[in-house]
Amino acid sequence: MKATKALCTLIILGITTATYAQFNIKDKVKEKTTSRTETRIDEGIDKGIDKLEEGVGKLFKKNKNKQEEITEEPAETKGNATEDENTTTAKAAPSLKGFSKYDFVPGDKVLYFEDFSQDAIGDFPALWTTNGGGEVKNVNIAPGNWLHMNKEDAVYCYTKPIAFPENFIMEFDIIPDGDFANGYALTFYEDPENAELTDDLYPGKKGVHISFEEGRWYTKGYNNSIDAGGWIEGESTTKPVVLEQVNHVIIWVQNRRLRIYHQGAKAFDMPTNIHAGTKFNRLRFSGWSTHSTPYVTNIKITTAAPDTRSKLITEGKLISYGIYFDVNKDVVKAESFGTLSEIAKTLKENPSVKIKIIGYTDSDGDDAKNLDLSKRRSAAVKNALSAEFGVEGARIETDGKGESEPISPNTTAEGKAKNRRVEFIKI
Repeated sequence: MKATKALCTLIILGITTATYAQFNIKDKVKEKTTSRTETRIDEGIDKGIDKLEEGVGKLFKKNKNKQEEITEEPAETKGNATEDENTTTAKAAPSLKGFSKYDFVPGDKVLYFEDFSQDAIGDFPALWTTNGGGEVKNVNIAPGNWLHMNKEDAVYCYTKPIAFPENFIMEFDIIPDGDFANGYALTFYEDPENAELTDDLYPGKKGVHISFEEGRWYTKGYNNSIDAGGWIEGESTTKPVVLEQVNHVIIWVQNRRLRIYHQGAKAFDMPTNIHAGTKFNRLRFSGWSTHSTPYVTNIKITTAAPDTRSKLITEGKLISYGIYFDVNKDVVKAESFGTLSEIAKTLKENPSVKIKIIGYTDSDGDDAKNLDLSKRRSAAVKNALSAEFGVEGARIETDGKGESEPISPNTTAEGKAKNRRVEFIKI
């Protein structure tokens, strides 16, 4: 009876003095938790307190949710970095399922790679040119060397032509800074003269500007043989670049179609953004009427969307540059979704086929550590195919060769990029 009276008293006090209960219930719970006994009276009191705490919690749940929304920070994404750079603190990689719209699949050929690792800090990169200034630097928020494009209203051109196919993917990491309202542009263009440097607003014969601005993406296909340039414009406000952070941007050109991926989503997709018949052979970065001087690195251009079924089933071997990991890590990143999805689809369509997954690294760093890392990564790819895509584990073997079987000399950044790969072998 005493227990019942005590319980009723507590409930009445809790309902009529919610504000007072807000500040004292948790202390009471803590006190009762530490001194709780086996007696029926204490059990009754504890149940009453728990009931009150639940009620008060509901009163303040809305305010708590609002506070969580204010303090939540967006997850950072990063590119496919080298195995041998110093490990840095990284946020947990998002799940593969969260990137289900990442439908791009890098091809089996690296056409170009630049991480400025062979350029001295403080120098301008040897294979680039500019009408302004710039230098290679380290930054405090990410590993590696970065080209700081530190002059306003300047262009930064890669000095050599690139044989772009109609279907290709370009990836790069960029850190925007300063006033980014007018953005910064990446331009693919067709230049019959193959000029090393051009500061024309619309360089070459035809091209497309891809401008990453504060709050939006803006694109403009142009053709200088048409009056007013024959502009084909596109715009999207989905997942724009974030100031003072590493942004891993992926651009997929497929004939006239242009797609942009950023922060786990397809940020832009325009089917006719490029003039018909354009044959790109040059690229550059540029800033016009902007006060931003961004940093860029890990520029990679690959062929796109290989015939996975033909490579794996008919030829018996698929080389992939679309499996992503953080530096020195063996966790498969969510950007790998498109590649793994295609492989899983091929395996499900051919249920009798078994494969071996083999990981490879470049030659930087310790040999034994590279070998161990390559083995762990191949095992992680198997786990992802089984857990996320339902491929039977019994059909998959794994191995790692580290740096022991390069397919390109490890003397250049591009060669090292080609050696950092995952191979799928039919067995």
